[in-house]
Order: sequence, then structure tokens, then C-alpha cells
Amino acid sequence: MNLSEKRTILDRLNAGEVIICDGGYTHVLERRGYVTAGPYTPEVVLEYPTAVREIHREFALCGADILEAFSFNGTDDNLNKARMADNKLCAKEICEDGCKIVQEVAKEQGCLAAGPVSSTDSYRKKLGKEKVQEEFRTQIAVYQSFRMDLLIAEFFMNVEEAEWAVEVMQETGLPVAISMCIGPLGDHNNISIEECGIRLAKSGADIIGLNCRFEPDICLNTLKRMKAAVEKEGIKVHWMCQPAGYRTADGGRDGFASIPETALALESRLISRWDAHKFARRAYEEGVRFIGGCCGFEPYHIRALAEELHEERGRLPKNSRGLYASSLKYHHNPIVQARANKEYWYNLIPTDGRKAT
Repeated sequence: MNLSEKRTILDRLNAGEVIICDGGYTHVLERRGYVTAGPYTPEVVLEYPTAVREIHREFALCGADILEAFSFNGTDDNLNKARMADNKLCAKEICEDGCKIVQEVAKEQGCLAAGPVSSTDSYRKKLGKEKVQEEFRTQIAVYQSFRMDLLIAEFFMNVEEAEWAVEVMQETGLPVAISMCIGPLGDHNNISIEECGIRLAKSGADIIGLNCRFEPDICLNTLKRMKAAVEKEGIKVHWMCQPAGYRTADGGRDGFASIPETALALESRLISRWDAHKFARRAYEEGVRFIGGCCGFEPYHIRALAEELHEERGRLPKNSRGLYASSLKYHHNPIVQARANKEYWYNLIPTDGRKAT
């Protein structure tokens, strides 16, 4: 498949193709010193656009078919929670610059460019549907003016707000994807996973699923329940899954948001690229065809997804130079040379190297 043909995301999914999305820009750029932990707002697109451009390029070279503009939390209410009146940020300006950067790289690399729609502080403050949808429209109007290839609403903790987002997104005529950052206990209004899935499917979104907060296995276990409920209702939608790249088994309702290492010591929780391989395979077997990552997923994790499914996709990532560790046979150390095989890495249980106390 030649991505430069610019067939729509729905054309590709309807044809049964596997689509790889990118990873977690917020945490990638925070680790590189450009985003502030806590607010997690995307002023880097104004201050250091080259940094954002290079991360887009890394994800594309690692196999991503879809690149999302970096405008996460890019609504006026989210952007200015921690700012004084004399240094307010403008959602429209940030979204515009995010679109310019991502479209430049998407054109260069033959990818689709997506406009991400963020959950709002206004919903959390219970300011009402009209105010919440006003925040959505500020973002979405920019994406529509830039003729983005699709809209992806993500990081929604409540299905009600997700439905409100879909209503506004559908006004554009663009393909609509919606994902929630919830686990097996359901949303934050105690709506079950099954009901959340049915409501998302009935909302009119083209692609639905889960993203962030939870590790791949928990995301997929949760999505499996959601998918079964939707299929029982006889509703046909495409499925997406973009989990967090952290181990979250002890995270409770909020996943990695509530573990002790959040937000400044998460490195010990990172999944390996081989965990990403296993996630890609299981997601495919569960019928998910829109596969990517969220917070914690670095470009090399996305490369692992694309490599694992290279036969199904008919291609390898552009910078894939050592499929299944084969390049290790050229390492100078014979011990490492012996690890030049998939089985060694698939069966390895990594440790963090710390002494027991």
C-alpha cells in the first residue's frame, strides 16, 4: 500500500488494513525537557517547533501511518489553569501551529494527519454542555480549516463528555475516532465498560476504543468486554487501542495516574519493546485494526508494533534495520550475539537492576 495515495482512514479500515498510529507526545517531549509535568500543555509548538517536528518524523520513520498534531490539552480552559492573566495561552494559535507542523511532516512521510480533541476542564468543573462544546469547537474549527484527515477525541474519563465531543466532531464531515482512558471499573461517573462501549458506538463515531492510563493487557481485556457488548447490540464500528506504555497492575481506577512513581519516576515502569510486540499481536487477534500508543510509548515502541505486524501490513518501517533482534549477531560480545533471536526477548522478564532492600 502506498500511503501517499491518501485514501481515507475509513477506506483503509473498511478494506481490513492494519493502521499504526503514533505514540505519546506529551511524555516523550516532557522527558526531553520541552513539556512541563503537571500542566502537560503544548506550548512547545510555539516555543520549539523543531522539537515537535522531529518527534513526528521519528514516529513516522518507525512505522506510524497517522500522526496527531501536538495540541493535547489544547483548549483554553486546560491551557490556562496554571497561568496568570498576563501570560495566557491561546488555544486557536497553538492548534494552528500544531496543524502546520504535523501536516508538513505527514506530507513528507506519506502519513495521514489527525486533529486530537481533548477532554476539558470545563466538564470537570461541571460548567455544562454548552460551555464544554464551546471548548471543543475552538479546537475543531482549526482542524476543519486545515482539512485534517481525521479527528481523534482522546483521554475522556466520562462517556457523557465523549458523546458531547462526538456531536461537535460530526458537524465537520471528517472521520471521527473517540477513545476513553478508562479501565475495567468503567468511567468516572460509574458507567460500566459495556454501557460506555454501547453509547460510544451509538454516538455515530466511526472508530471507538480505549487509550492511555492502563497497560496494554489491561486495555485489551477491557476493550474485549466493550467490544462484546457492542457486537451483541449488532452495531458495527471500527476498533482502536492506544494504551499507556507503563505497567499499571496496581493502579486501580485511574491506572498509572495513581501509582507512586507518577509523574517523575515512571521510567522503571516502562514496558519493553517486546511487550509492545506482544500487544500488537494480541490486539490484531482481538480484531483491533487501529493500533498505537499513548503516554509512555516512545518511537521505538511504535516501531515494534509495525515490525510485529509487518506481514499483515505488507511492509516494514522505514528505519527497521534489525527485525526480531537479528542485528545482534554482529555485536562484538558473543554473549549478546547469542541473543539475536525473537525467542530470547519474548521470554525475558526484565528487572530494574536494583538490589533488594
